[in-house]
Amino acid sequence: MNIIVGGGKYGCQAVEYLRSIKQAFTLVDITDNCLAVNRYGFAHNNNEENSGEHFVKGGLGTVLMLISQLKPEYVFPTAPTHLAAELAEMKFSLEPWDEAINLILPRLPSSVVLKSGRGKLIVSYNRDRNCVEKCVAPETCPSTGIKRPCSMSLLMKFACPEAYMLISHQVAPGMGALKGSELSEFFEWAEKKNRFIVATACDCHGVFSAYTKLDRRHKEESSR
Repeated sequence: MNIIVGGGKYGCQAVEYLRSIKQAFTLVDITDNCLAVNRYGFAHNNNEENSGEHFVKGGLGTVLMLISQLKPEYVFPTAPTHLAAELAEMKFSLEPWDEAINLILPRLPSSVVLKSGRGKLIVSYNRDRNCVEKCVAPETCPSTGIKRPCSMSLLMKFACPEAYMLISHQVAPGMGALKGSELSEFFEWAEKKNRFIVATACDCHGVFSAYTKLDRRHKEESSR
């Protein structure tokens, strides 16, 4: 079983990919009128005879529940969000840890920094151009013509060794997915931390999210 988060354009691509390799999936979207539902009719054909294809209306809370219940092989994030971080934010009482991001920034070349602030830092080897559709992520970027010196995950690990690194595994051209087991291991790790940084990266792009747990922040403020 696999989980697809989001039923838009890239959610549809994930559906087609999983169908092509005959893998079961559950697609989650906040609306039952998303592109995938309209294209594939999941909302009207969601039963045990549906060859392992299911649609569930819901948000991140539903995704968390399904990860726990289904133990998916892969989770496909299809929206431009840091899914692992947002799931952790919902699972635990968290708020942005801005100071951590300020410490990471000087350790990265400015040419890869796309956006920073509010506890997040987005990086990319293709900062200023659009990516090629369904790119296979060759060493030399087809958009910039520049060869990357190493994978983005290695660069990010150098910049912040203490971050919990999740890899977005390229399962098809232009399509990344998180391993469900690695996501669950991250939740177990984060549960024991008062402050933490989580990063997700593919070969070319990545994002850091830094958090402090609310109970810790409140204790620090009350002691001042």
